[in-house]
Amino acid sequence: MVKSTFLNLPDEKKQRITQAVLKEFSTYPLTDAQVSRIVKDAEIARGAFYKYFDDLTDAYMYVYKIAIKEIHTGIRPSSGFDPDFYYQRVKNFVEKAQNSQYWPLMKLHMTRNEIVLGTMQGNPGQMLKMPPQMWSAMVLSHDAINACFNDPDHTNEILERLRTSLELIAKGMK
Repeated sequence: MVKSTFLNLPDEKKQRITQAVLKEFSTYPLTDAQVSRIVKDAEIARGAFYKYFDDLTDAYMYVYKIAIKEIHTGIRPSSGFDPDFYYQRVKNFVEKAQNSQYWPLMKLHMTRNEIVLGTMQGNPGQMLKMPPQMWSAMVLSHDAINACFNDPDHTNEILERLRTSLELIAKGMK
């Protein structure tokens, strides 16, 4: 978790460091990231980095949470299973990500960093409590997002495949 020393910095310095962290993790996967590049780009001392973040993973999660907050919306429908609800949420997420400053970060997250961090959706206990159709929709949605990030030229086809799959789940419920 980002340290209070970072949160209490003047806005200009905090923004400069945030941009350096974003640049690093938009260019390199977490396993190849380097504190030395971040501190050079942010124009801070190496020791200062560790006053603001525990380690590279901490800095990564800080900027990743900013990106998610800006481009992601929750995926909890009010009632019942509505395939179009899930489809629209995934479509909106992919479009927002692809058209944001966070696209390179999100692409690296889905294609390289997520497996290192082990961060899909929720926790296993929570997932076991979901109705099967919601769990299926969540897994398919996540896989479709990953496929769109890996192969952006085929985003429309991937999203249509998701829509068809979600509709099959809904038909199976009847």
